[in-house]
This record gives sequence, C-alpha cells and structure tokens, in this order.
Amino acid sequence: MPELAVISLSGGLDSCVTTALAREAGFDLALLHADYGQRTEARERRAFHEIGDFYRVPRARQLVISFENLRRIGGSALTDPAIPLPAGDLDRTGIPASYVPFRNAHLLSTAVSWAEVLGAGHIFVGFVEEDSSGYPDCREEFLQAFERAANLGTRPETRLTFHAPLIHLRKAEIVRRGLELGAPLHFSWSCYLDEEVACGACDSCLLRLRGFKEAGARDPIPYA
Repeated sequence: MPELAVISLSGGLDSCVTTALAREAGFDLALLHADYGQRTEARERRAFHEIGDFYRVPRARQLVISFENLRRIGGSALTDPAIPLPAGDLDRTGIPASYVPFRNAHLLSTAVSWAEVLGAGHIFVGFVEEDSSGYPDCREEFLQAFERAANLGTRPETRLTFHAPLIHLRKAEIVRRGLELGAPLHFSWSCYLDEEVACGACDSCLLRLRGFKEAGARDPIPYA
C-alpha cells in the first residue's frame, strides 16, 4: 500500500508540479489548501479542487482551511486592499509587498497537525528559493528548521520528512518538469490580482510567463 503524503497545494504552478512529483514518487495524496483572504481566494480554491480531482484524490482528502487571522492581521498587499499591489518587476530587490507575514509557518503547522492525524510520514511543499519573489519563508534553511521543530513537537512515534523538490529550480525547469509529468498546468492559477483572466503584469504572472517562454512552451491559461 502506498505511503501517504500531505501536499500543500495553493493551486499555483509550483504546487501543481509538486503534486505531480509526489504522485510520480508513488505516494498516496492528501491535499491541503488555505484561504487567507487573498485577492484571488476563490480562483485559487477552484484550481486546488480541479487539480485534486485530476489526480482522483477523494474530496475527504482535499482539505480547505481558513486562515482568517492572516487577513485580519494584514500587512500584505494580498490581504489588505489598502496596500497597493505594485506593478511586477522581476529585478526588484528586498521583500515585496505581496509577502504575507510568516504565512508558510501557518501552512506547515497545519500540514503537520493533519499528517499526524492521518498517520502520514511525508509533507510536500512547492517552495522555490532561487527563482521566486524573495519570500523569506520559502528558504531551504527555514524548511529544515521547521522539520526539526515538527519532529520535536509531535508524538514520539511520529516521524515526518519534509520535501521541497523544486526548491533550487528555476521557473523554466519547473515548467519543463510539469510538462514531462503531464501535470494539469491548465488548471493552475498564479495571478495575484485577477480571477477570470490573469493580469500578466504582477510579479507572479511575470515569473510564470518568463518560465514558459524560456521552456519554449505556451502557457495554457488566459491572459489580459
């Protein structure tokens, strides 16, 4: 019987390919998604379920949780409408306005709780360190520290291994890997701003479009 893994699946390109890699590795999947008041919350949730259904994950193992506290805390252009989302700039340095303070710690904590309940020994995340927006909670050293903390703070018989298979890949390499695996990239959604047609101008859209261009492939989602 395949081992069970909890996958943090936002519905974006990176988490979609991460899900495909976990399936290729032979794991049975439990998919975790967070609503935290982001601008494209409904569209990301739709992408999550479409990807989950593509991989025939039972709805009982497609868990959507609410991080309403992150919206109330604010501090991010994704959760606070009073903070403008700046135009995309792939040469920008520093932490962008789209960073949601310590969001991935909330995601990882919830993944650990669910994994312990399910008896899953593996957690997959779509973190990308080298070709991302510069979020501090996507770094490998952060994930390694969290894995140590998780194994210290759970039952003695719980043994969790964290996986970030894309952590050192560029977006073009992620696109190519997804295409090789037949991942449902047409279901994924990356835009920070719009839910019907991707804006093509935010950092996330620009990173995605550049990745497809460098991979020599056409992005299957619609753009303005």
